[in-house]
Amino acid sequence: MTYVVAEACIRCKYQDCVEVCPVDCFYEGENMLVIHPDECIDCAVCEPECPVDAIKPDTEADMEYWLAINRRFAELWPNINSKGAPPADHDVWATVSGKREELSSLPAAR
Repeated sequence: MTYVVAEACIRCKYQDCVEVCPVDCFYEGENMLVIHPDECIDCAVCEPECPVDAIKPDTEADMEYWLAINRRFAELWPNINSKGAPPADHDVWATVSGKREELSSLPAAR
């Protein structure tokens, strides 16, 4: 089992999860974070830190898609190990569902 970041993170990117990760397995894209599934140690400390409930175990239903997204983008995006600022409009997007089309594959500017 591993944990993955799912749709709720898109355009929110709170990053509280990054601060508690003991193995630095988070990667940052333009408008979401992902977890590298091969680096995650399944400790689950990140899951309760997400205020929008975007972090899920890959064993939950319908997580195959998000596992693939996390794996793919973790290979492309830069690794992060400290909390940055969320997007200015993150609070607006926190309650929006159906954000898949908002996913951007561009690397984050840091």
